[in-house]
Amino acid sequence: MTKSLLRLNSSIRGPESLSNQLADQITAKLEAKNTVIRDLSHGLPLIDGAWLGAAFTPDEARSEAQRNQIALSDTLIAEVQAADTLLITLPIYNFGLPAALKAWFDMVARAGVTFQYTENGPVGLLEGKRAVIAVASNGTEVGSEVDFATPYLIHLLGFIGITDVQLVRSDRNAFDAEGSALRAAGDLAKLVA
Repeated sequence: MTKSLLRLNSSIRGPESLSNQLADQITAKLEAKNTVIRDLSHGLPLIDGAWLGAAFTPDEARSEAQRNQIALSDTLIAEVQAADTLLITLPIYNFGLPAALKAWFDMVARAGVTFQYTENGPVGLLEGKRAVIAVASNGTEVGSEVDFATPYLIHLLGFIGITDVQLVRSDRNAFDAEGSALRAAGDLAKLVA
């Protein structure tokens, strides 16, 4: 059983979203004792130079303005640190991930906090967690040469140390809704609570 689940909803379609519907099924199957839902569908602020300056200033040297600048980032990171499982909805928009999900990663991937640089390259600091990705698309086949979303998301998760990743796919819905439903059901059946 999952102890603590962080669910990231990134679809702009709300309850009609296939990725959100898949995530509902996954949430029920995982039976988490504690679930935090972060709705990204309305967007997040984009990082900028001031944010970057605050993030790279040591905590003890940050001004009050800098602390305010990265307060949301600190909150988002604390949510990830507290969870043992992340459930991420991934609707594929124009072959990629939603802008709000990218903005979330921009705030969560912080040097010295969720990853660190070493002489052998970056190392993720959020090890021991798993992620389940509820991916949905109308036309893009997951794993195809035009699927830029899924490999990118898996790479971003690995970059911060989350390498135990499972996909629940509902892809190519506009072309093969029945096959898509069967793939999703098969992936759900393999999901371990």
